[in-house]
Formats: sequence, structure tokens, C-alpha cells
Amino acid sequence: MVRPLLVIPLLAAALGGIWLARGALQRWRDLRAAATYELAGERWPMLVRAGGAMVCGVCVTALTLLTALGAFGVLSRGRTGADRAQSAVDAAEAGAWPGSVPETAVRQQAAPPTAAASGAASGAATSAASAAPAGASAVASRFDSVGHPGGGELLQSAVLGPDGKPRNVRVWLPPQYAKESNARFPVVVMHAATPGKTADAEVPDVVEGVGAALQTGRIRPFILVAPEAPNGTAHPCELVAAAPAAVADDATLRATIAASFRTLPPGPTSWGALGVEGGAPCAAAAGLARPDLYGAAAAVSGRYDAAALAQTGAEAPAGSSAKLLLAAAKGDAAGLDAARKLQTALKAGPGPAAKAEVRVSDNVQDYTADRERLRLVRQAAQFLAETLTRAS
Repeated sequence: MVRPLLVIPLLAAALGGIWLARGALQRWRDLRAAATYELAGERWPMLVRAGGAMVCGVCVTALTLLTALGAFGVLSRGRTGADRAQSAVDAAEAGAWPGSVPETAVRQQAAPPTAAASGAASGAATSAASAAPAGASAVASRFDSVGHPGGGELLQSAVLGPDGKPRNVRVWLPPQYAKESNARFPVVVMHAATPGKTADAEVPDVVEGVGAALQTGRIRPFILVAPEAPNGTAHPCELVAAAPAAVADDATLRATIAASFRTLPPGPTSWGALGVEGGAPCAAAAGLARPDLYGAAAAVSGRYDAAALAQTGAEAPAGSSAKLLLAAAKGDAAGLDAARKLQTALKAGPGPAAKAEVRVSDNVQDYTADRERLRLVRQAAQFLAETLTRAS
């Protein structure tokens, strides 16, 4: 990018040099004409203009070099940032982040102030450690700010996945996070259905819908976490819904988020799951299979394998009860049919499946599908916030 402060004098010097050079040339022509008729002429005006044109030429050259060096500096800084991001991923593979990255280069959402919330911090760390297996890494990650959708802040970092490989994780902080410096927030995990994508990239208006719901001030704000969907299959949510064992405690993600942000201790009273359209079966499976980890789950406009999810709910840990919202637009006949079939299958299912609290929402109707999706996401956000507030 060219620096504006250098462009202005560069243009002024160039225009001045052209004007002086034209004047000197005109004076030279006048002297030649005068010599033809054996008339005497003044050389000084020509020499002054020529000298001025040469000075302007030197200035233009110098300013051009400074501008070029400034552009190269920007490029080198961009390359440095890319190298730093790559080093962060490499460090994530090793289980630690490099301490040489300057604080001013990366925006880090640190865990809470020690003076005001030391007791809560120790409780969060203890819960994260107890909820995660021994191999989970509870290291605070450095998150880069990538935007401000929905009135909050969206950040991104690389976090190790269940397979031990780094994957992108995006975190949306509500506006209250910056305003309430001592507050701790519940967490909702957004599931994506497209391999290699996060839910906010897959359904861009999902963050706007959640932000709109929280801006009413009637529900408790929460942090959104959107991990990248795994590769290896074209439909990861269908695989998760069909295999209860695939819904596991993503221990590294939970521990990293708890260590990096001011969250409530991980557990069913503070963590929920959300899925929209293709990601809805993932959210439903997470809530049904692990109600001991996710206290509430909301699935929006999904299509479900009722028999597989009923079996998933039946194999949930004993003593736990899933809380699930299945939402679809009033005109989405296929989505509402799939939701009601899943609700019926769970009621008729064995064990924990029959104890699941399942609500079906069918009252959203609007002019366009995008507006309906936005309202459905707002409804899901309200359900999650209210359910987690009651649980805590």
C-alpha cells in the first residue's frame, strides 16, 4: 500500500519539474531564434529553470524510492505475519505456543483478572482439568481478531483437534465481554457440516442472528465457539449422528477455551451445542449423546436419522437428561416432519432417550428464507441462554 503522505509531494515535485522543464525548453528555443537573427538574449532565465527542473527530478526520484520502500515494508510485514501464523500452527502441533510472538502483534483474550476472580479462575481450571483426559492441553491460545460481526468480536486461532492435528477455531465474543471485565460467560459450540469450514463461514448470518438475540438484553450473553469440521467424509454430521461413539468430549478444545477466555467452568450447566441446517444433526447428536457435557442443544432446519439419534440418546450416560430444541420454519414441511419424527422416536426410545426434553418450534414465518433462518437462529440462541441459565 502506497503511503498518502509521500504521494502528495511526489505529485507536486513531478508537476513542478514538468513546468520548469517546459519553461527552460521554451527559453532555449528563444535563444536559438535570437542567434539566428544575430540578436543577444539572456541565458540566466533558461539556466534557472533548467536547474529547478533538475532539482525537481532529484526529488521525484527520491520520493519514488521512499514510496517503493514503504510498499515493500508493508509486504515484508505481511510475510512476517504469515510466517508468525505458520509458526503458531507448528507450535500447536507441539502442544505449546511460541513465547517470542509480540503481544502487540496478536490480540489475545486472556483468562480473567487474578484479583477480582481468582477463586473463579481456580474453579474453572480445576473443572477443565477434571473434565478433560490426562492428555488434554489446557494452554491458553493466542487468537487473532478477524472482524466484529453481530456487535461483538470474532477471533481465530489454531487448536489441536481430537485427531491431534491443528484445525481452525473461531470464537465470537458478545459485546458484554469487553464491557464486563470481571464477568464469566457460558459457551455454545457451533457445529459445521462442510469439511474444512467453520459454522460462521458456512452460514454467514448465524453470528448476526445470535448477536440480535443477545442485544435485546433479555437473555444472558454467551461465547460462541466454531471449530472447523473434520475432513475425511463429505458429511461429517451424518457420521456423528449415526455413531454415538463419535460424539466425544473434545477435551483440548474445552480446556483451551476455558484457559483463553473468561468462561464458566466447562460442564452441562455452562456449555451448549448449536447447529444450523447441515450442522443440525451434529448439535442434536452432541446434546443427546453427551448431556453430561452439553446442558442444552439447539438444531435449526435439520434433517435427522430418527432411529440412529434415538439409539444415540439411549446410550447416553446414566443419570443425565438431554434438553433439545428442534426448530424449523413454518413453511419447511420436510424439516418439521423430520423434527417431529425424531421427537416421537426419542419418546419411544429406551433409557435416557425417553427422558430427553425435546421441544419442536414451528412458529417462524417470514418473507424470505434468509429472514426465516435469522429468526430461527435468534430463537435457538434464546433457548440455549435460558436453558443454561436455569441449569446454572
